[in-house]
Amino acid sequence: MDLTEAIASVRDQLVEAATRATGQPVVFEVGTIEMEFTLELRKETKAGGRVKAWVVDAGADAARATGRTHRVAFTLTPRDSRTHAPWLVGDDDPGSTAGFGEAPPVPRPAHPTR
Repeated sequence: MDLTEAIASVRDQLVEAATRATGQPVVFEVGTIEMEFTLELRKETKAGGRVKAWVVDAGADAARATGRTHRVAFTLTPRDSRTHAPWLVGDDDPGSTAGFGEAPPVPRPAHPTR
């Protein structure tokens, strides 16, 4: 699995948790998500030789992992893409996740009054 797939999986699971929590009496605010992976960097021989990061299985052979993998850690803070507010999992309002992930509207500048 590459790094983008790993992050997308976390995002998909958060959306699934929110969907399952609809109508539940307890609401959770999603705080920071600390992610840590062991990556193996591989250079592709085709398509310009770009380097791609692949998440290594925790049970990978230690001999193979020596010197060829890198530990990467980072923190994600989920926000509602429309409001930029912290994201809540669970709500009494059934609502919809249809707009989740869409960019917020660009505010228009106010016209000065004369």
